[in-house]
Amino acid sequence: MVRALGLALVVLLGVIPPQGPAWADAPQSSIRPAARPAATQAAPAASTVTPAAAQAAPATEATRAVLRPRPRPAGLLMSSPEAQTASPEPVLAEPATPTAAAGTSARSLRPKPRPGGLDTLTLAAAPTATPTPTDEPQPEPQQSRKKQEKLSKKGSVCGDPAIKGEALAPIKGKVKGCGLDKPVRVTSISGIRLSQPATFSCDTAQAMKSWIENGLRPAMGRREVVEIRVAASYICRNRNNKRGGKISEHGRGRAVDVAGFAFADGTEWSIARNYNKQVRRAHKAACGIFGTTLGPGSDGYHEDHLHFDIARHNNGPYCR
Repeated sequence: MVRALGLALVVLLGVIPPQGPAWADAPQSSIRPAARPAATQAAPAASTVTPAAAQAAPATEATRAVLRPRPRPAGLLMSSPEAQTASPEPVLAEPATPTAAAGTSARSLRPKPRPGGLDTLTLAAAPTATPTPTDEPQPEPQQSRKKQEKLSKKGSVCGDPAIKGEALAPIKGKVKGCGLDKPVRVTSISGIRLSQPATFSCDTAQAMKSWIENGLRPAMGRREVVEIRVAASYICRNRNNKRGGKISEHGRGRAVDVAGFAFADGTEWSIARNYNKQVRRAHKAACGIFGTTLGPGSDGYHEDHLHFDIARHNNGPYCR
């Protein structure tokens, strides 16, 4: 142990110089890290650089050292609803890049306007297709036309599609002068129904059709007649029901009595209560179409109906 301590003392005495302990000298320069080059510390503020100066001066190492992201173009800032509602922030001028040439301007993101000539251009008319034989109207087959004619005549009498009804067997009168060889029972004429089927001759039915189309409808104007109230048609009796008188035209199936009209709007006119201007005009229009026309004020027997018959008189139509 003592020996070891002695060896250690010898070593220490050999290391320390005889002039005494020597302290470490102070360093000649600061141990702080060297400052960056002046160029990096004096980087120009982005707010002081104008676009004109950036385009005129070439790019430097200082401008390339700016690490801030480039601001979005003005058009993209307003492309979203969030950008439209957000408050605008000042946009810093971006230094020119080395690849940008002086005097060039940034391209706009808006679409280019349409050329002015497009508004007045007219499209060339498409060529019309040449009609093929199948496009041309084909003649209606003879069989189809015959079928349509047959359907239009279905339910008609007297050879007239406008007169609907049925043919009856000959009527033999019990009284001399009455009867009808070819009677028809008519239910409608020219689209106007009869309140009850009327039995008379085809000549009487044709006269009724002419009066409806040329007298009754024009007299009523805008009022659409849908029904004619028939008071009497064929009946074997004397004139005015007088005993010993001549046989009435009703007994020969050549007369009809009209008591009134029904219209499309639901209203009804009777000869007894509504012998107005329109009804008088219709009454007057029957003169000449029928041989005899009688109505209110004629002879006292026709105050509530119009009497029409196809009798012919030597002095012409008898109209009262």
